[in-house]
Amino acid sequence: MAEQTFLTVDGSEMECLISAPAGGGPHPGLVLAPHLPADQGLKADAFSDGVADRYAEAGYVCAMPRVFHRQPLDRARPDKLAAMNDDEVMRDLTAARELLEARDDVNAGRIGVLGHCTGGRMTVLALTRDPRYKAGIDFWGGRVHLPWGDGLPAPLDGVGRISAPLAGFFGNEDQSPSPEQVDDLEAALKAGGRSYEFHRYDGAGHAFQNFANEERYNEDASEDAWAKAIAFLDRHLKA
Repeated sequence: MAEQTFLTVDGSEMECLISAPAGGGPHPGLVLAPHLPADQGLKADAFSDGVADRYAEAGYVCAMPRVFHRQPLDRARPDKLAAMNDDEVMRDLTAARELLEARDDVNAGRIGVLGHCTGGRMTVLALTRDPRYKAGIDFWGGRVHLPWGDGLPAPLDGVGRISAPLAGFFGNEDQSPSPEQVDDLEAALKAGGRSYEFHRYDGAGHAFQNFANEERYNEDASEDAWAKAIAFLDRHLKA
């Protein structure tokens, strides 16, 4: 089970889940950017807790920071999204990466980043800004064409700077991102000559891997995505 710890970022206490495989390592590390339901707390969200544990079982030391820590818990989710700032998100993700790098059981030169929904968007953002990540996975990250914060660029605008390989997993019934928005991201990656692989699933919608949401969970698509994601990470972080 993932353990709860706290980091201080910008003078604010940020919850962070840590989940590690058995054995001393060193293991590759993963920064897990959270999806929006984790705004109420990571240990309160079964999916976030389960994601950290599953990647740990696959051999990765995981750190998941709750990047919503600057906002009150009772703020409405649309208002939380409107108040998010990409510069602040990057400081949160960097704090989690540095936490991993300082651990004796982590290979500091082999750290990736991944996330679901808002976390998928943050993954693309992180890859455009931080070349220290060696791989990234975007699970249905929407709004990559929109900036978080006045005067800041959208993650999509920086795709040409990505140096790490990127994998993407998307449901063709999703509207955030829609298939057309996924096409736009793929076109930007192609135009920049970036290394990527995308997997798209018919009959799957938003959050198709979320086992805690019976209405959205699609077991076949989810398990296929798990297998492909771990294989991708193993190729780029373990090989």
